[in-house]
Amino acid sequence: MEKDRADVYFADLRASHKNNLLDKLDTLLDSVGINALFGKGQLVAIKLHFGEKGNTAYIPPVFVRRVVERVRATGAAPFLTDTNTLYVGTRTNSVEHISTAIENGFAYSVVNAPIVIADGLRGNDGVAVGVNGTEFKEVSIAKEIVNADAIVVLTHFKCHEMTGFGWALKNVGMGCASREGKLSQHSNCAPVVEANECFACGACVPVCPAVAIEVKSAAFIDDKKCIGCGHCIAVCPEGAIKISWDETTTGLQKKMVDHVKGALKGKEQKMIFINFIQRISPSCDCYGHTDAPVAPDVGIVASIDPVAIDAASAYLVNKGVGFADTALISGFEPGGDKFRGVYPEVDWEVQLDSAAGLGLGRREYRLKTI
Repeated sequence: MEKDRADVYFADLRASHKNNLLDKLDTLLDSVGINALFGKGQLVAIKLHFGEKGNTAYIPPVFVRRVVERVRATGAAPFLTDTNTLYVGTRTNSVEHISTAIENGFAYSVVNAPIVIADGLRGNDGVAVGVNGTEFKEVSIAKEIVNADAIVVLTHFKCHEMTGFGWALKNVGMGCASREGKLSQHSNCAPVVEANECFACGACVPVCPAVAIEVKSAAFIDDKKCIGCGHCIAVCPEGAIKISWDETTTGLQKKMVDHVKGALKGKEQKMIFINFIQRISPSCDCYGHTDAPVAPDVGIVASIDPVAIDAASAYLVNKGVGFADTALISGFEPGGDKFRGVYPEVDWEVQLDSAAGLGLGRREYRLKTI
């Protein structure tokens, strides 16, 4: 039934001197009712990914500033936030994380909001939140996400080697978890090496945050050290590193969705989700590089429903034509699955079904073009 569908608002990337993309972003925010969702004195977390140093696909700060301005206009106090990473990179602790964010353009003078890393100096500041989920009874969520009164989730739309895609649900589920929460999601997802396909090039060794890979005649992954991040899968030039399908990414996605429920608990009437479907890269913004997009830019979508916005975003990407000479290996045709076209064995729909099953939103949506 029509009333059972969630509203997802869509703006394409056409612009003119009378209606630029910032104007369209304003219209999207008005469409989801920003002025009624936030108010005076509320602390609003604007959750985004600042991008690893060297990455260029993250959301441009100019868009983030416009969202900050609109939140501030409601009387609320916005702050930009993310959590520290499991892997060793330029966002492992809050000091380096904030420095990277500033170097990538998110300085206060640019975005007009402070940066607060939500899980503390070293990623250990978590709060146990009861969820009664499919995999966990309680989850560990970053302390300042829990303390915030409301949340705006800004997500760069891209593929992901462990979940098929990294959109609103992943931005919340993994991105709002403490270090403990991230580890609990990645447990039992250690990749394996097909020795007969491995040429011992060693490309996987420097990207492993857990120092779990050794190369002799072939690469070997120590599953006792592995945290299941999947970075080695993305960089293997021969495709010799595979997902271990004993638990599979199905289990990871269900664990991630339990954390989504924990992160949004208490904010159900005070949240906005915006997906920027641009520069659709084949892997996460956690890498210090950005590979060529696998599909054309589409536009920007907004909703108060985290499930519907991801379902609609998937449709918008898949209805187009995929790019040749990229990481995409199948699904080039209109309607083809671009996400399985990059990671064929990852069933990305698991997270949508799981989130809908937990009552986090609806897969059925009305796409309204502004």
